Amino acid sequence: MYDFLHWLLSDKKDGVLFTCFGVWHWCYIIAALLLGFFALRYLKNKNEACRQKTITFFIDLVFCFYISDYFLRPLAFGEIDIENLPFHLCTSTCVACFISRHNKRLYEYRAHFALLGFVSNFVYLIYPAGIMWYRVHPFCYRALSTLVFHSIMAVYGLLVLAYENNGFTKKLVRRDFFTTLCAILWALLGSYCFNGINGNYNYRYNWFFVVRDPFYILPLEISRFVMPVLNLVLFFSVQLLVRFIAFKLKNKIAK
Repeated sequence: MYDFLHWLLSDKKDGVLFTCFGVWHWCYIIAALLLGFFALRYLKNKNEACRQKTITFFIDLVFCFYISDYFLRPLAFGEIDIENLPFHLCTSTCVACFISRHNKRLYEYRAHFALLGFVSNFVYLIYPAGIMWYRVHPFCYRALSTLVFHSIMAVYGLLVLAYENNGFTKKLVRRDFFTTLCAILWALLGSYCFNGINGNYNYRYNWFFVVRDPFYILPLEISRFVMPVLNLVLFFSVQLLVRFIAFKLKNKIAK
């Protein structure tokens, strides 16, 4: 049974390979855009209760995908991948979005986590480095599960931006900055705690690229100090832009 499941879920590196902006990459991007479009259209004339139930369904679904991945990856790759721990921005926002959706104390932060999750997962869909590094078949388990996860997370963030109260006030902007800062500190904690887990402190783990830049251009002595600050500036700036655009579009549609 294990041999069959391992064969079924393992990387398929023969034949067609997933390439950035190749035909299959575009198919995944278009599928995510269509899912977002139809979800927006479906909820357009629905009442608030239906909208909240549907939005909650999306985050519950993607969280289930994330948890199930822990059980399927050992079958696919022979071991539990420590990279899958929730320290990357996409996985940490998934957990944060799920918890804030169901926890009253964090409920008022749900839109801030969703905004950060929308930005990070949309960026990953455009440049899925984690799949390209392995040079796998476009529909193997690694590619399919990863891109479906990021697509649903992006759509969840889009729905929150569209149908929940997201203004452009100093209070909301401060909270955006705070959530981004917390995500970076959390990634730093994971990256520095788990590096050296095998007795070799070699900065192998690089969650949220807080230790090394994605392209390994900067030397480690510089990047480990530059990248946390650079990520904070870049992602917070993008959040401001997305929040501002969403605010303007919602006001225009309301008129």
